[in-house]
Formats: sequence, C-alpha cells, structure tokens
Amino acid sequence: MTITEPAVEEPIEEMRERQGLLARFRSSWAQWWFAYAMLSPVVIVIAILVLYPLAQGVWLSFTDATGKTMGDVRNPPSYEFIGLKNYVRILSGELKNSVGQNFWSVFGRTVIWTGANVFFHYTIGLGLAITLNRKFVGRSLYRIILLIPWAMPAYITASSWRFLFNETSGPINAILSIFGIAAVPWLGQPIPALVAVIMVNVWLGIPFMMVALLGGLQGIPEELYQAAEVDGASPWQKFRLVTMPLLRPVSSTVILLGVIWTFNMFVIIFLVTGGGPASSTEILVTFAYAEAFTVPARNFAVASTYGILILSILVVFASIYRKIAERSGDSVWS
Repeated sequence: MTITEPAVEEPIEEMRERQGLLARFRSSWAQWWFAYAMLSPVVIVIAILVLYPLAQGVWLSFTDATGKTMGDVRNPPSYEFIGLKNYVRILSGELKNSVGQNFWSVFGRTVIWTGANVFFHYTIGLGLAITLNRKFVGRSLYRIILLIPWAMPAYITASSWRFLFNETSGPINAILSIFGIAAVPWLGQPIPALVAVIMVNVWLGIPFMMVALLGGLQGIPEELYQAAEVDGASPWQKFRLVTMPLLRPVSSTVILLGVIWTFNMFVIIFLVTGGGPASSTEILVTFAYAEAFTVPARNFAVASTYGILILSILVVFASIYRKIAERSGDSVWS
C-alpha cells in the first residue's frame, strides 16, 4: 500500500494577498479598460523601438560580435559570450582607434564639447529671452527669426555652415581678411575644427533655450519687479534677486535636457567634420558609430559597449543632478 504525503496547504496570508491582487486588477481593468486599450499600442511601439534594441545592445556588449561573426541569411551568428572583457578593455584605455585615441581622451573631449555648448546655449538663450520679454516694435518678427535655426533641417544647417567655414571661399574668412586676419583652416586643423562644430551647435541650440526660458520669464509676476523697484533695486539687483531665483526650476530642467542632448549630438559633428581631422572632433557617440559602421572595424560588440557606457554616464549624471536640484528646491520634479 502506497502512503501519500499530505498536500502542503498554501499559507492563508499568501492566498489572501494573491486574491487581493487579483481583485484589484479586475477592478482596475473594469474601470480603466479603455485607457489600457489606448495605451497598449504606445507600449508595444516603445517595446519594439526602444526596449528590444536596448536589450540587444546590452547583450552584444558582452560578446565579441563583429561584421563577420554577426551572420546573415545564409550563415548563422558565430560570435561568443566573453563577459566583461569589452568593458575592461575600454575603461582601461587598452582599446584605441587608428590615431591612438582611447575612451578617456574622447570622453574628455565630449565633456568639453558638452560644457561649452550648454554654457553658450544657456547664457545667450537667457539674454535673448530677457530681451524678447520686453515690449518693443517688431518683437514678434524677431521671435520668428530667432526660431529659424530650430526649424531648419540638420542637413541644410550643416551644409550651410560648411560653406561658411570654407578656408578659401568662405564668408567667415572673407570677413576676417577685412581686419587683416589670415585665413583660418576651420575644418582642416583640430582646434579650429572643434571650435567650428561648437559654433554650429550653439547656433542650432539657442532657440530651444530661448523659448523655454522666455516661458519661465513670462511666468514671473510683474508685481515683484515693481516692488523691487520701489525698494530702490537696480536692474542688476532685480535680475540677481528676482529673475534668477524664480527662473531656477526652469533653468535646472533645460540645462539637464541640454546636457543629455548635447552629449549625444551626433548629427552636427558627423555632417560638418565627420569626426575629423584625424578624429580630433570625435565625441563618444560618433566614436561608437565609427566602431560599428566603418570598414574594417565593424566591431558591433565594442560599439554596443560604448553605447551602454554613454547611457550609464548620462543616467548617473541625471540622477545626481536631479538630487542636487531637489535639495536646493530648484527642480520642477521637487
């Protein structure tokens, strides 16, 4: 005779918790089924266009995948899992490009690129916003003109600026020659090329800062300026004690967005200089592109590793920046 063991009963508390979750789900579905139905296409699209490529990139960063081992319709993939080897090679500076640049040299240039751009974006954008916040003849026309850089396609912008920076026939060198300054090889030498792409990106990014900060300025009550004027405050004191403190929530947000966008600004560098000369204008995102899509590199594993490192850097920066902003009460997320 076979003796069967008594069935282990599910703990009452766990059973009640499971039944409670199921009941809450049914209640939520009955009440919000239409919202779920409307959101589901968005969730599916995000999963296909964002989450799946991200997961694929994370996986490839742990492999030795290249253009030869990725496989195709006839040949299956032949790359192998190698763990953290790509991360170690990149972060140790062992992995270099054809001109001897490693992750840290390109990272330093990316920080300089991002800091310079965001600084000029914010300061010039703030100056224009303060100007356009005042009433004067033709203000609407000036606002439209200043939005043109934002509205122009990136390819047109890059092509126009390449012509302006032309060493022999460009208008910029023609203007410099009037003042007796020799022609500058803007796109032919490392430092002038970096200055050139920063100028292009500053011109392109000012409208966003201007519009965002102008919206913040228009939200400041006029009565505060009138009260400061009654107290004898000078224009500088009104700017320092009224404008800037009340503009901090908007400023903290647009600066964070500016850092993220500029850190990943691929288009301008790719179209204006192509990362040259001699990779002197490469930033991390263009460096990763070069690893993945230039011959003979085609190193998808290394490019994916760069992508994950870029994402990690921005996530850490955004988290620290947000906490600092929240502690000082300057963040719109507070």
